[in-house]
Amino acid sequence: MNFPMVCRIFGITADERFLEHRRRSTSLAGIITALVAIGIFEYRLLHDHLWSWDLLAVALAFAVIKLSMMAWYRFTD
Repeated sequence: MNFPMVCRIFGITADERFLEHRRRSTSLAGIITALVAIGIFEYRLLHDHLWSWDLLAVALAFAVIKLSMMAWYRFTD
């Protein structure tokens, strides 16, 4: 992904450091969200003996998207 050296957001000039921090924070938020979904799924499975298919779908969607994007970037970059 090519980011411009400087961009304007709400009248504030943002440089590549801002864009890199935004990328990292978004990535970390996605990973933590997936881990929370997995944790809640396991809690419901082990404590309540209930399969939460929606939480399993969120965790699997994260894994599929993460691995497919890693493969895409590996072969196209």
